[in-house]
Amino acid sequence: MRKPFLLSIIPIILTIYLLGHYIHERYFYIYFIAIPLILLGIRDIIQKKHIILRNYPILGHFRYLLEEIRPEIQQYFIETFDNGKPFSREQRSVVYQRAKGALDTAAFGTQHDVYEIGKEWLLHSLQPSKENHEQSRVLIGGKDCKHPYSCSRFNISAMSYGSLSKNAVMALNKGASMGDFFHNTGEGGISPYHEKYNADLVWQIGTGYFGCRNKEGKFDAQMFKEKASKDNVKMIELKVSQGAKPGHGGMLPGEKVTAEVAKIRAVEIGKDVNSPPAHSSFDTPLGLIHFIKELRELSGGKPVGFKICVGKRREFYAICKAMIETKIYPDFITVDGSEGGTGAAPREFSNHIGSPLADALNFVHNSLIGCGIRDQIKIIASGKIIDGFSMIKNFALGADICNSARGMMFAVGCIQALRCNSNNCPAGVATQDPNLYKLVDVEDKSKRVARFHKETVKQTIHMIAAMGLKGIDNIHKSHILRRVDVGKSLSYEQLYPEMKPMALIEGKCEDFVNARWKRASSSTFEASLP
Repeated sequence: MRKPFLLSIIPIILTIYLLGHYIHERYFYIYFIAIPLILLGIRDIIQKKHIILRNYPILGHFRYLLEEIRPEIQQYFIETFDNGKPFSREQRSVVYQRAKGALDTAAFGTQHDVYEIGKEWLLHSLQPSKENHEQSRVLIGGKDCKHPYSCSRFNISAMSYGSLSKNAVMALNKGASMGDFFHNTGEGGISPYHEKYNADLVWQIGTGYFGCRNKEGKFDAQMFKEKASKDNVKMIELKVSQGAKPGHGGMLPGEKVTAEVAKIRAVEIGKDVNSPPAHSSFDTPLGLIHFIKELRELSGGKPVGFKICVGKRREFYAICKAMIETKIYPDFITVDGSEGGTGAAPREFSNHIGSPLADALNFVHNSLIGCGIRDQIKIIASGKIIDGFSMIKNFALGADICNSARGMMFAVGCIQALRCNSNNCPAGVATQDPNLYKLVDVEDKSKRVARFHKETVKQTIHMIAAMGLKGIDNIHKSHILRRVDVGKSLSYEQLYPEMKPMALIEGKCEDFVNARWKRASSSTFEASLP
């Protein structure tokens, strides 16, 4: 039930209660029910801060009551049958409060059971440091990069136009422009809504090559060169795999493929858009590295990297060997955890394929150290990163930068209705239905996106100072503890051991790691063992 329908029944309500009044005086009390409801409905339609109330006048207020019940019931069934976990009500509240500029403090102590297994915490210092805001940005660009990019430590992760509505994309883009952080386009290509507010863009190129493909769906170098040369395109990200559905390819439901989406992606209107599981431009580690070089040259020397969800570890070793042999290095690697993903994905892929972010991030970081090339490449972490604590954890595990998708969606107005894979997102964020998305107020939501970014980075720096550290680069695994059993806690240093420099090259790792490294070949991804 949406606004047009509710508006149409208002005259009917008026007619009914007036007739009732004239038929018998005892219906006079209806005045006290109908008039406030009508006024409330009008107020809901006029206000711009709450998308749900604009899309669902009067009825939207029940959401706040149901919000107290739904997450717990929903989480019970998800944990029971799917072993998955949506963001908790508290996690979403963090985003909502920061995005709205509300009081960002908690009363009456911690909301957690501090003794539960899995509880994590930072080690603070009795001598806190002065806050260092200089390290809130980092420079991306290796030896072959002609246009290094000064990047915020916290940015918008890949979400395509088509998956998200144009109003949601514009709100994200304007928020990124206001806050001076980048907006990853997602594999759907660069839409007019990604460019409207001139925010820094990371153009993601997926297996479908949307925005730079020919009629056969293959990579079109000239089309890529033209778009990559745009001033607002600061970096190129080649998506090899992603956390939600690694090894599966992307899928945009046909309901979301409007005429405009079809034009931007060069596909057919109303039909499901399936990206191939693998790239057609390369099929070997060496092919991947040379394709990265080609993209860098075609873009005029802008930073180019690739995004992966870690699977077979030998395959990443093979990529490392290809880098070492060619001396061609990506400017960055985005590590996507299997817990990531905001769009449509098969349940089995979401729940049971791919490495979680912490394990994957530590592995990639260690691998580059073990090969002696860590200083050549920046690492971006992506996967359920939503606050300062999650950022610090990922910095400790090797990330230089953190990206957030769902956190930014919450800032735009997402209520986690879990309808991203349909076309009826009630918040108007993940839909192409104009009746739903047109009421997403870009001006208001962009301010929330910028505010969420600013406050999250601010709290991250504040926490680092409380740890007695001079900056982000001083975070170490030993600064974080996790309770692993009753009365027993281990540091990240113990849980995620650090590899020694050149250990892979010199064969000074554990036997099974050395064996895996020897099996890896820069000429092929294929092998019977991982």
